Amino acid sequence: MKFSILIEQDEDGRYVVECTDLPGCMTEGDTLNEAIENINEAIVGCIKSRLKTASDKIHITSLPSRMSIDVDTSGINYA
Repeated sequence: MKFSILIEQDEDGRYVVECTDLPGCMTEGDTLNEAIENINEAIVGCIKSRLKTASDKIHITSLPSRMSIDVDTSGINYA
């Protein structure tokens, strides 16, 4: 899976990185390599958090021969 990231250097020379595909997923680093390593970890953390939140919303409505899964995403904050 590929994600788009935006890298900027702030006035202090630190690199600020945002994953534009995952709102609110951002980090920084003293070097470009550190910032990229940090955004990789941040992306994994964001995805894990969102999957956990989504799994809490899964409701099984019938069993065993036929299964219907309803995922209510209305209460999930993606920021």
